[in-house]
Amino acid sequence: MNLHEYQGKDILNSFGVKVQRGIVADNHKKAVDAAKQLAAETGTGWWVVKAQIHAGGRGKGGGVKLAKSLEEVESISKSIIGMMLKTPQTPPEGKKVNQVLIAEDVYYPGESEPEEYYMSVLLNRSSGRNMIMYSTEGGMDIETVAEETPHLIFTEEVDPSTGLMPFQARKIAFNLGLSGKAFKEMVRFVTALYRAYVESDSSLFEINPVLKTSDDMVLAVDAKVTLDNNALFRHKDYLDLRDLREENPIEVEANAVGLNYVDLDGNVGCMVNGAGLAMSTMDLIKQSGGEPANFLDVGGTADAERVETGFRIIMKDPNVKAILVNIFGGIVRCDRVAQGIVDAYNNLGDSIHIPIIVRLQGTNAVEAKELLDASGLDVISVVEFKEAADKVQEVLS
Repeated sequence: MNLHEYQGKDILNSFGVKVQRGIVADNHKKAVDAAKQLAAETGTGWWVVKAQIHAGGRGKGGGVKLAKSLEEVESISKSIIGMMLKTPQTPPEGKKVNQVLIAEDVYYPGESEPEEYYMSVLLNRSSGRNMIMYSTEGGMDIETVAEETPHLIFTEEVDPSTGLMPFQARKIAFNLGLSGKAFKEMVRFVTALYRAYVESDSSLFEINPVLKTSDDMVLAVDAKVTLDNNALFRHKDYLDLRDLREENPIEVEANAVGLNYVDLDGNVGCMVNGAGLAMSTMDLIKQSGGEPANFLDVGGTADAERVETGFRIIMKDPNVKAILVNIFGGIVRCDRVAQGIVDAYNNLGDSIHIPIIVRLQGTNAVEAKELLDASGLDVISVVEFKEAADKVQEVLS
């Protein structure tokens, strides 16, 4: 589950990670009130107005701006709230901004220049260990840094049996070129950041930039946090942080009825039971010249009602030109799936106007094929995996 910047910062702050302070607002009047409150609490005279959407690159799209007066806070907030913000990580049409974060200015003058670093905590799947990735090149796209100057990216893997060791935190501060007070602050920052990652059961913490201020304080100026959905039962308070406005509405609808659905950009809809078979089916579609339009796992209890619901959800995608149903009847009976297909056709009527290829194997597969053949519906029933691929290629050509 992705979080907004202000939500991620709240979690970081709860674990002792120093953050750039800010107040969220959903209209320009509240934005001005937030700026006044920050000025009273922190003494800041400038503010950063930041669009709150689930995407990076907001600054490049005009979603992060500096306000040097309350009048500018009002005008900038008014222009950002409600806009369709386009970044490299949003859909082509962009994402609507429903709220902004009014943050304190932390780039104040001092004896030394502020410095920006990149830091993230994530799982290294190849080693099975958590990893801290960091760089002196903060504020930039880490992909660009990795491509053009890979020697400037450092990694520190953490042994799960010991956790982050003090010498590892010191090593990170040393590699970032810090000394004195800034060195000690970075050690504290890294230690608290890793603890927050582990204890919040997150799958990603990305702070870009981590800022060393002119008075050698170290704090998170941004925060991209992704929580592990499988661990949310341990953090029920985090469930309230979910913003459904930021999620794909079809995926939200599918999740609400217990279907595992991921929207993709292809032209062939998939309805499968089991994640492994679903991945194989998507490969099959690719090999046949098509592109999968979705990942849809109806699970082991694929009864008639769930199958019909799956059809309704797939048909909401206007890019779908064909549907491939690939069910292995182990726990689920194939004839029940077939009945669901018949019911979907009868209930959805003329809204199903594309070819449907059905492969049912396993428990009661023979009865299922007989049921489909006797229905008189325009369903292409196949037996073998290869035959299904050939039919997909045929209906798309």
